[in-house]
Amino acid sequence: MIVMNSSSAGTEKHKVNYRKIILLIFLILIAGLSFIYYMNNQKRDTKNLSEAAFAMGCFWGAEETFRQVKGVEFTEVGYMGGRPENPSYEQVCGGDTGHAETVHIRFDPTVISYRELLDVFWNNHIPTTPNRQGPDVGSQYRSVIFYYNEGQKRLAEESKKELEKSGRFRDPIVTEIVPAPDFYRAEEYHQLYLEKGNK
Repeated sequence: MIVMNSSSAGTEKHKVNYRKIILLIFLILIAGLSFIYYMNNQKRDTKNLSEAAFAMGCFWGAEETFRQVKGVEFTEVGYMGGRPENPSYEQVCGGDTGHAETVHIRFDPTVISYRELLDVFWNNHIPTTPNRQGPDVGSQYRSVIFYYNEGQKRLAEESKKELEKSGRFRDPIVTEIVPAPDFYRAEEYHQLYLEKGNK
């Protein structure tokens, strides 16, 4: 039978405690480094995305259209181009605020170009009907390209001119091309409206 004196037992106990402390510090370091790596990737992903905004009638269908496009990473619907700030859906539908129902998107320019997004825009609504898309009538349903920089402005104007010269539409194109003002996100029930199964 081995008898361990109290001093030896105390030393062993301290060794065990030191091991636990070292292990805990190691786990905290691993967790911290993992968090930093995750946050850096998140910032990098956001930084690499560009934004665009289009008004092309009811924003439910517009959002669903762009959601299907490869390279579009994020969509949300809301209101742009009017007053007051943060309007409600009811205010915008009243037709007096000047806002247009808008889909705001973030896209990966290495996957899809802004010019290709313009093609999606032109091909999925009628740009010759002022303040109207199908049965939806009012200034909130007007056709607008909101540009975020001079490059987007140039591409939007070029694509509009090309479409006008193509003779595809008999009537004049009434789409506005204007600097992007503040975007006001619409009420939550409007987000991904068609994706939720609403008609």
